[in-house]
Amino acid sequence: MIPRGTVVKLPLGDHVERNPGTALKPEWFEDAQVNLSAAERRAATLGTRRTVKKEYQAAWLVKALQCIDLTTLSGDDTPGRVHRLCNKAMRPLRDDIVEALGLADAPPKVAAVCVYPSMVPPAVKALRGSSIPVASVATGFPAGLTPLPQRLAEIRYAVDQGAEEIDIVIHRALVLMQDWRALYDEVAAMREACGDAHMKAILATGELKTLRNVYKASMVAMQAGADFIKTSTGKEDVNATLPVSLVMVRALRDYGELTSYKIGFKPAGGLKTSKDAVSWLILMKEELGRRWLEPDLFRIGASSMLADIERQLEHHVTGRYSALTHHPLA
Repeated sequence: MIPRGTVVKLPLGDHVERNPGTALKPEWFEDAQVNLSAAERRAATLGTRRTVKKEYQAAWLVKALQCIDLTTLSGDDTPGRVHRLCNKAMRPLRDDIVEALGLADAPPKVAAVCVYPSMVPPAVKALRGSSIPVASVATGFPAGLTPLPQRLAEIRYAVDQGAEEIDIVIHRALVLMQDWRALYDEVAAMREACGDAHMKAILATGELKTLRNVYKASMVAMQAGADFIKTSTGKEDVNATLPVSLVMVRALRDYGELTSYKIGFKPAGGLKTSKDAVSWLILMKEELGRRWLEPDLFRIGASSMLADIERQLEHHVTGRYSALTHHPLA
C-alpha cells in the first residue's frame, strides 16, 4: 500500500537526438486522408476509457507540471511580472505540498518559461542557475505575417538575448494555398536562424480549415527541421483540441517511422484544468508510448493550468479543496 500523499515516480527515457530534417518529400503526405468522424470518436474515448485515481493521479499531475511551458504573452507584460512568473516556475508547488508528496529531495520544476522576445533578458536573469530554459515566441507572433527577413531577425534577436527555445509561427496562407515548397523553405530558414536553440513550429491549427491540412503542415514542418510541432498560439478562436492533437501526433509517429527521429509535441491554448492535462498525457501515452511523457518530447503551453494542478495536489495531500486564489501564478 502506498501511503497517502506520496506519488508514484516514473523512470526517465533515453536521450533524444535532434531532428536534422529532410529534403521536402511531398510523397510522404500529399495523398494523406483523415476521417474527421473517426478522429473525433477516438479523441472522445481518451477521457473515458482510461482513468487514474489517488496517488497515481497525483503522479500524473506532477508529470504534467514538469511538462508545462509556463507562459505570459500579454501586451502589458513587464519585467516585474516576468520575474514573478519565473519564481513560480522554479517553485511551482508550495513547500508543504512538496514535502507531503515526498518530493523534497527533488522538488519539481516546470519545463520552460515562454515570453515575448523583449522579455527574454529579464527571464534569463531571473532563471539563472535554475536549469529552466527560456522559450521565446518569434516570427511575427501570433499572425506570422511580417516580412520573412524581419521574422528571421526576431529569431536571432531572441537567441542572442539568451532564449534556448524558439516558438515560431508558420505562414498559414501557404498551407491554405498548398504551397509546400514555400512553407518548407520558410521553416527551414527559421530553423537555421535558431542555431542551437530548439525550434517549436506553431501551426495555428484553428486557421488551417481541415485535418488533412493539419497533417500535411505537420509533415512539412518536421521535414524542414522542427524539433517540436505545436498546435496553436493561444490567440486563435479555436486552439488545442484532442482531434487536432491526435492527427498531429500520428503525423509525428509517421515521421518517426520514416526517419527514426523523435519529434516533440506541444498543445497550447485553451488548456486550463488538471483534467485537460491528464487527457493530453493519456493521448501521448496511448498513441506514442511512455517516452513521450517527458519534457524533452512533450510540453503543455499553459499558465492558469498550473494553479489548478497545485490545487488538486493540495487536495490529494490534505483531503480539502482551497480556492484558486490561494494558488497565485505571479
